[in-house]
Amino acid sequence: MLVLGFDTATPAVSAALHDGERVIAEAFAVDARRHGELLAPMIANVLADAGVAREDLTAVAVGVGPGPYTGLRVGVVTARVLGSVLGLPVYGVCSLDVIAAAARGRPEGSSPQAGTVPPGRGFLVATDARRKEVYWARYDVAGRRIEGPQVGPASAIAGAADLDVAGAGGQLYPEAFGAVIAPAYPDARTLCGLVVLRSQAELLPPEPLYLRRPDAREPGPPKRVTPV
Repeated sequence: MLVLGFDTATPAVSAALHDGERVIAEAFAVDARRHGELLAPMIANVLADAGVAREDLTAVAVGVGPGPYTGLRVGVVTARVLGSVLGLPVYGVCSLDVIAAAARGRPEGSSPQAGTVPPGRGFLVATDARRKEVYWARYDVAGRRIEGPQVGPASAIAGAADLDVAGAGGQLYPEAFGAVIAPAYPDARTLCGLVVLRSQAELLPPEPLYLRRPDAREPGPPKRVTPV
């Protein structure tokens, strides 16, 4: 088994390769404006570091958001193209679930900062949705998603002030939440582990979770000019 995974749903771009037992190569960068420039070379470098050809892959995993339109689209389209060209299954995972799994310490060894949620506590994951809003989801003590994903102001999330929060949304609006915990972004190491284990995350079609319409819109018809 060789699972290539990547996520571009947040300002972070990450890629990893999992051989069914462990991650054998990975890369990570934070640059909100260069998803399209970073992802393809990052994938190539991960494969080269592991000494693996694209034809050796057995599956592709991709974070499907929610996230801003442009960055999220880069990862999902790349996953679809790879799956189509190589004839591979493509598995999507909610990017908030990837952050939650790392915060909860699942799968084993998923992230250097894994396991930051205090035992016996539910928690939130919130990422930056721009427009002074967050993408968020609520998780129970076992790390299972029980509400969301949704988008809205951090101050409107019921009970948020009593819950720890992972994700960059907590860093942006710390007054709305309890303790802010790691990680801030999803990582492909955890994403791959979730897809390999399967029982620890809901696997989704490779369709982006936008939750709202993109900021960019097609121009409307030209306005009529009234002669003076």
